[in-house]
Parts: sequence; C-alpha cells; structure tokens
Amino acid sequence: MDQITAMRVFARVVEAGAFARAADQLQMPKPSVTKLVQQLETHLKVKLLQRTTRRVTVTPEGAAYYERTARVLRDIDEIESDLRQDRTDPKGCIRVDVGSVVANLIVMPRLPGFYQRFPHVQLALGVSDRPVDLVGEAVDCVIRGGALTDQSLVARRIARMAFTTVASPAYLKRHGVPESPQELLDGRHAIASFFSAGTGRIVPAPYVRGAERFEIAGQGPISVNESTAHVNAALAGLGLVQTFGPIVQPHIESGALVEVLAQWAPPPMPFHVAYRPNRHLSAKLRVFVDWVVEVFAPYNTAR
Repeated sequence: MDQITAMRVFARVVEAGAFARAADQLQMPKPSVTKLVQQLETHLKVKLLQRTTRRVTVTPEGAAYYERTARVLRDIDEIESDLRQDRTDPKGCIRVDVGSVVANLIVMPRLPGFYQRFPHVQLALGVSDRPVDLVGEAVDCVIRGGALTDQSLVARRIARMAFTTVASPAYLKRHGVPESPQELLDGRHAIASFFSAGTGRIVPAPYVRGAERFEIAGQGPISVNESTAHVNAALAGLGLVQTFGPIVQPHIESGALVEVLAQWAPPPMPFHVAYRPNRHLSAKLRVFVDWVVEVFAPYNTAR
C-alpha cells in the first residue's frame, strides 16, 4: 500500500462524503478507492469510516486522523511545489466557481492574459449562481457578490459594484419612464425579478435615496435565478431590472438599455474571492487569486 496515496484518498472521501463522488473527483475506479481505504484501516487497526447504503460518516478516530493528515498532506504539497519552483511557473488545475454574468463578461474575456503569464495552469471553471460547497465539491475558490455566509472561508474583497436599474427602449415606450420607486409598488411597471438558486425565494430589489428606502419584489411576468438571464430579460423588454452597473454599461452605451431611477441606487455590493483556510496556499491558487484582484480593481466604486 502506498500510504500517502491512501491518505489522500481517505481525505477526499471524507471531504466528498461518498466513495463514488470521491472516485469521480480523483478520476479513479470506485473499487480502487474502497480498497485503499480498507487497506489504510487495516494498517492502522482502526475503523475510520462507517459505511451504509446511502452515506459515509466519519468515526471519532477517523475525524482525528483526517484533521492531522490533512495538515501533513498540505505540507507535502507545499514542499513539492517549492522544490519544483512552482512559485515562478505554477502548474496544475484549479477548480473555480463564478457567477454566470461575472464569468462571461469579466473573467472570461481576460483569461488569455492570465494564460500568457501562467501557461501551465488549467482552470476548471464552474459557472453558476447557486451556493457552492467548496469541500464537498472539491472547489478551490469561488468569486461571489454579497455577504459570505460561510465564516470558515478565507476571503479577499476584490470589488464594490454599484447597482443600476435599466429597461429596454421598447418597454419604456409602452409603459413610460418611472420617476419614483412608488410607481413600481403601484403596479404601473413590471419588474423582472431574481430568485435565489439556493432557497427559491425572490431577492427584493432595494431602492434607496437618503433616508428613503423601498424594497420591490416579484411584480412582473418573469423571475430568474441566473444573472445573465436577468440581463437578457431587460433586453427582451420584459420589465425593469436592477443589476450591476458595470455589467450593463455596454448595453447602455449601445442604446439597447436605458438607465432609470438613477437617484435611487442601493449601496454597492462587495465582491470577494474566497477559499478554504490552508496554512499554505498552493502556488497555482495564489497566482490566480492575485490575478483576480487585479482584474476586479477597476470595479471598485463608492457609488
């Protein structure tokens, strides 16, 4: 038995919560994963995992073993990285999860520049607006807007994006230009709403001017749970949409969308790049996080 390999496989089973999922993430046959964990248990003479037909749970001994071996494995990775001089030429794959509109309009267009600097780093880019379990899904880092709910993560703030309310010229021709959020509450306008992919609940759109505040939710023919579709709803003339100003600025400049209620914007939303707390950050993840900070620097705003 290769003990280091067995330790890595055991750690991934614990993190994934299932042998099959761990096997997929490791790109190994499931029987090989099972056999390595069994050999490790035999070697240690202790039960590390409790298996049922539906799930895998960690025994108290297994939890203690995982906590200590996870640190050892991180140290091994860092030693190998230093010996290979990965700090100047990092190698390997990073799994990143990004919200869809940010991925398509900010990250993706700038990736050629990243690959020019770091040609041996590969990205597995998950594009979604749903909450992501970094440990269970073996994701290295996420880029997200709003408050971070998982306080165990290490997070770097990379931007503060201002909000803008927009509508298509065709929509405004039919319904008129709103002068106040009160008109939205009165039903004179349709709102293309956004609902959370995690909870299914409508996310209210806040409209703030000084001490005045309105929250508008669910007053229109459509709601979506994906940010690119949210912008497309405005372009299709389905209603007013409150979204991030930098995202729709090209559409405003082209005339495809018109900004309305400009004096009623809520505070900008913070954006973070977040990752699991490791004592040693891998070289490939470190250079990616630093690059993300550079890319998002122009999107810091006080508005």
